[in-house]
Amino acid sequence: MRLIWILGDQLLPTHPLIPSPSSDLLVGMIESYPRGTHIQYHQQKLTLLYSAMRHYSADLKKRKFNTLYHHLTDSPARADYTTVLAKWIDQHRIREIHLLEPNEYDALHSLPALSKKLGVPIHSHPSPQFLVPRTEFATWASGKKHLLMETHYRRLRTERNILMTPQGQPEGGDWNLDDQNRRTFREFAKEKPKVPPLPPPVKDPIVQEVAADVSKLFPQHPGQAANLWVPTTREGALDWLKLFLRQRLEKFGPWEDTMVDGETILFHSVLSPLLNLGLLTPLECIQGAEKAYRDGKAPLNSVEGFIRQILGWREFIHGIYWLKMPEYREVNFLGADRPLPKWAYTGETEMRCVSQAIHGAVDHAYNHHIQRLMVLGNYFLLGGYEPKAVLRWYTEMYLDAYDWVMVPNVLGMILFADGGFFATKPYAAGAAYQDKMGNHCASCRFDPKKKDGPDACPFHSLYWN
Repeated sequence: MRLIWILGDQLLPTHPLIPSPSSDLLVGMIESYPRGTHIQYHQQKLTLLYSAMRHYSADLKKRKFNTLYHHLTDSPARADYTTVLAKWIDQHRIREIHLLEPNEYDALHSLPALSKKLGVPIHSHPSPQFLVPRTEFATWASGKKHLLMETHYRRLRTERNILMTPQGQPEGGDWNLDDQNRRTFREFAKEKPKVPPLPPPVKDPIVQEVAADVSKLFPQHPGQAANLWVPTTREGALDWLKLFLRQRLEKFGPWEDTMVDGETILFHSVLSPLLNLGLLTPLECIQGAEKAYRDGKAPLNSVEGFIRQILGWREFIHGIYWLKMPEYREVNFLGADRPLPKWAYTGETEMRCVSQAIHGAVDHAYNHHIQRLMVLGNYFLLGGYEPKAVLRWYTEMYLDAYDWVMVPNVLGMILFADGGFFATKPYAAGAAYQDKMGNHCASCRFDPKKKDGPDACPFHSLYWN
């Protein structure tokens, strides 16, 4: 008997290892309590993960696959992967295990020891979850001292004919339309673009059951499991994508860097949690956006900005992770060593923009990229906070947080802890940036124009002093 072990962040619509049911094939999935307590993952992150896994397994069962599933609450209690796999091997006479290459470095490199312990061969296979295979990225990066996302992005657009003219030129004549996508809050307040509401979350029995399990088993973790607000199925993910393309993509570009007090989503897609689980593929998101442009339903600057996030940054960051691990986790170029403040988990700080961002993370397990980079990340950088502590915080707090995305983004992009291997500069800014791009300063007790004194904005005083 063969076991296909499907990991929780590889819930692919078309899984290459299970093309069709077979009498000698078992498909297994494991909810590991020890893995869930590795750090204090946000309750909504765990609820999303386990709900999506249970839905995926249920769908496989409907399609006549022979499935095995270990729930958090199953016996043996609080079992790890090894314990469950050993139990299945004995019960079902499993002779070999197959899985897609894990998306995490430590998980991939633990497989030989796991195979030896279980006494059966474990075969890992290349995953189609990203457009650029790890080996292809390594070949492209070979011999380069400094890697630029822009160079890699242009290569992919050209080779894959994405947003290109028949003559092989970038659509619209420019590769990068960022200069059209940095509109300020003052412009936002003047134009008053209508922000469409998100649909109400689907509270199906599986999600409700998982939320109850997570609340009971992980009570000290941040957030409230019952407040999960994103879809947990393939069908729901497709609807979520279609809704973004129809309602928010058009205005995404101009306002992608804008911050509005009390607004968590604005025109952002919130597709990364679904992409990172495998419920959506990067290509269908890219093609959907390009079709919206070709059909005249979204402007080029919005479409290019969105595609850049997936084809550009997502693929590039994934490649950087596999290129630089495991040493990358240890970098600390600036010698930062301060422990995180307690308010990082509560939002109880007088800095309005920081408080709003942290409350968004606690309440929704989500912030958009400017809050992550230029509010929270900027403060952690200027404040000299210890990289591993900051990395842990980002990994704990977000729905879309996985090792491959957080290690390079936090250490390389946010904290400049790698000394500039791929970031062109430290993303540091004083209060003028917050005041320009958002409206938090208007209701903050600190003055964004003062550099010194008790009323000076901490962003200003840290930046200038």
